[in-house]
Amino acid sequence: MRNGAILLADTATVLGPLFANAIVICGSHGGTFPGCLVAQAGCRGAIFNDAAIGMQAAGIGSLALLEGLGLPGAAVDHCSARIGDAADMQARGIISRINTSAEVFGCAVGQTVAECAKRMSRGAPRLSSAPDIAEQRVLVAEGGGVKVWALDSASQVVANDADAILLTGSHGGLVGGRTSAVLKTSARLAVFNDAGVGVDRAGIGRLAALSARGIPAATVSAETARIGDGVSTYEDGIISFLNEPAHLLGGRPGQAVREFVTALLHRVSSEATS
Repeated sequence: MRNGAILLADTATVLGPLFANAIVICGSHGGTFPGCLVAQAGCRGAIFNDAAIGMQAAGIGSLALLEGLGLPGAAVDHCSARIGDAADMQARGIISRINTSAEVFGCAVGQTVAECAKRMSRGAPRLSSAPDIAEQRVLVAEGGGVKVWALDSASQVVANDADAILLTGSHGGLVGGRTSAVLKTSARLAVFNDAGVGVDRAGIGRLAALSARGIPAATVSAETARIGDGVSTYEDGIISFLNEPAHLLGGRPGQAVREFVTALLHRVSSEATS
């Protein structure tokens, strides 16, 4: 890829050699792992969605990571553009946070994404070794033969998870507006981070799409759990929104995810022994 190109990616999970030496406008939240993927792909800089910044500023964790590598990084106000939608970010996104390397290139809070990306593209590339950070997939509970997985990303879902409870660190928005990419398999329950909900209620877009498939789903408030951290979804998360199938299972806004999961496992175990 030629130096200075500006490319779009609705999710950091698609980044690879084609993005080398480019500035990427990425629809992912700006957590640490998406930043790692940007560096591993050899990008020269990146702009993410700030996902409401959230608990322990997890939504912009990538900015410090990129700064440590000498790479410019910025985040878009989640109330100005849809998370998971790079084209929308480019069209109407407003920058909410930048790192020092981006500031050196003339990027600033309040700029449009288009202007910020253009300024990043004019900078001289800096080559750095990318950190090797792995996403976690942790079995956090089990009952009645049902496994409860805490996944840092919904991209880690596999076909064998069809009967599981999946607690992800991913945002609850549609990736590129596609309902076909909402979840790779069925599940007893899928939980996401609401990323502050944001413009067009984009941060909870998966809930309706999963409801149409009859899959219970919920989001946790970004202020209560670290986005990009499935274990935090389980241990810290407080439910902010649910779809109708999840309501029918007894879930409610304001409920701790751990409490909801425990109740579901108890129900499963009771049904198995009755």
